[in-house]
Amino acid sequence: MSKLKLQTGSKTFDTSKSAAKAIASTPDRPNPAFNHSTNAILIGILLTLLGGAFWGANATVSKILMSTYHVSPLQIACVRQIAAGILFSITAAACTPKKLAGAVKSGRTWISMAVTGVVCVLLTQVSYLCTIDWTNSGTATVLQSLNLLFVLVYACLHTRRVPTIRETIGVVLAFAGTALMATGGNLSSLSLPIMGLLWGLADAASTAALAIMPVKLIAKWGNLTVNGITFIISGLIMLPFVRPWETMPPLDWRALLLFTFTVVAGTFGAYWLFLEGIMRVGSVKGTLLGASEPVTAAITAVMFTGAVFSWADFVGFGLIFIMMILLCKRTD
Repeated sequence: MSKLKLQTGSKTFDTSKSAAKAIASTPDRPNPAFNHSTNAILIGILLTLLGGAFWGANATVSKILMSTYHVSPLQIACVRQIAAGILFSITAAACTPKKLAGAVKSGRTWISMAVTGVVCVLLTQVSYLCTIDWTNSGTATVLQSLNLLFVLVYACLHTRRVPTIRETIGVVLAFAGTALMATGGNLSSLSLPIMGLLWGLADAASTAALAIMPVKLIAKWGNLTVNGITFIISGLIMLPFVRPWETMPPLDWRALLLFTFTVVAGTFGAYWLFLEGIMRVGSVKGTLLGASEPVTAAITAVMFTGAVFSWADFVGFGLIFIMMILLCKRTD
């Protein structure tokens, strides 16, 4: 198997956003250990689409919790990180017990895990949820896709090169798409709340860090172990400040079901579906299929939260999606 290269995905993944991690540790081409018959490829495509769709729906579920039940972004992030971290850790204990035990016993690893947890999990989760709170799930997910620009800047600085023509076109399209979304087509005013735009850019930057910082940790300890420990660390850091047991507003059975979905399906389940899918279809196709996330986020935002998108929003979405295609790593 050829040496893996760094890459990020479209979710772009919601903060849970283990998608970038999954892609970073997956080869360009499908894993040869899997059967690559037509049916197997179709299953891989379906799993990848479902993973992205769950992430997109997860964004809208978070918006409902914030707008209908007045749960704050910090409360959602704190509860989700600890709960999902426990699920990841339990799965790691069952599937890769030696890696989990080794990581827990390594003192140096804890320092790296803590830094990764703060920058790549806590900041990504909070900034993404705040973007959703200020805008809507569809817009927040598309803004997060700008993480590819930050990864490109890092790659160019790290390798001391200038962007290629293909990359330059992608950058121009990304700026044009973002400008359209922010102004609604009227460059003399902002239609997108300035705080929503700033949180969205912060989310894109932290998601880019998610594709870069944990690479060595994942290579040594595996995705499940790194996700489990970093999610729990970030949640525990927030715990004394958020105190969800004291500050959480009253929740009915529907809200509890939504919370369960955002942890089990929207974070843990989405990660597993997406990872299983890209192992069958390869990371490049998986990245493009992951575009089901912003599409699902936009559709569910309209259906369940009353979000309204203008022509400028749709054109902006399209330009950023083209940017994603241009900046995706090419197959060999």
